[in-house]
Amino acid sequence: MIEVKNVSKSYGKVEAVTDVSFSLGNEQVLGFLGPNGAGKTTVMKILTGFHFPSSGRVLIDGISVEDNPVEVKKRIGYLPENVPLYGDLTVDEYLSFVSEARLVPKQNRKAAIDSSLEACGLADYRDRKIETLSKGYRQRAGLAQAILHDPPILILDEPTTGLDPNQIIEIRSLIKELGKSKTVILSTHILQEVEAICSQVLIINEGRIAAQGRPEEIAGTMKGGITWELVLKGADKETVKEKLSVLRAGANINSLESLADSLVQLSLFIPADMHTDTEEGEMIFDWAVREELKILGMNRKKLSIEDIFVQLTADEKDGGRQAGEEK
Repeated sequence: MIEVKNVSKSYGKVEAVTDVSFSLGNEQVLGFLGPNGAGKTTVMKILTGFHFPSSGRVLIDGISVEDNPVEVKKRIGYLPENVPLYGDLTVDEYLSFVSEARLVPKQNRKAAIDSSLEACGLADYRDRKIETLSKGYRQRAGLAQAILHDPPILILDEPTTGLDPNQIIEIRSLIKELGKSKTVILSTHILQEVEAICSQVLIINEGRIAAQGRPEEIAGTMKGGITWELVLKGADKETVKEKLSVLRAGANINSLESLADSLVQLSLFIPADMHTDTEEGEMIFDWAVREELKILGMNRKKLSIEDIFVQLTADEKDGGRQAGEEK
């Protein structure tokens, strides 16, 4: 569906994107992450044919974005961060204008408008002027224009920016539903949004891909180790600290604190090695038994999208890159 091959993009002497490659199949939702100035918007504009790459190649359904941008745009619905709406038009008038601009056949326009209004929950608002709508419903109108021509691909740039929590939940739900029948690329700064919606993640930093794949795949290939969180009974925190010295060389204490009822809460980082997660859990359990400690709680802390993002973009320079783009 989407193939990006060794794409680079320069603005004068500044290289915004360097040797970016990835592919995305049908009915997948890709979370596109990166710090400010990382090159996300540049890549999205190249995918939509608004910019051409300085080198490399982008294919949408086998069609080159550079060689045939018009055909590519027929297959893509694009929602930029700042939605291009006309406040003095009603929702229906706005979508009528978009359908004409999108070259939707005249005989099909009413059905296309009705379908997009229904999909975006706007059927009861079609006669309302856009300027009277809330931010959330204006965002829905932006989504409606993006899906109006029933494209197989949606590219959404920060679709929940500026929305309140209820509106964010509504838009997320809508995007998730659209992802069941379309390929979606979603650029966002809200990391929980990726975990809630996306099946694939691509992290870009300083114009280069830092990681890509399912979140659990990325976590599994990252260097480091595993954090275990335990609640222990049978010794105070100083004694627990002493007992940990016999557990294993290289094990590090993230935190150790006393709780009520003579309990101790321990966060323990174990560097990666030949052990599997299960073996490490057994090792900790056996250590507690030997040291006459009772384990009242034991949990392997999974690496979250936020953890992954922070680790992979930790080298971002203050102020970001000045790549001629907003983010």
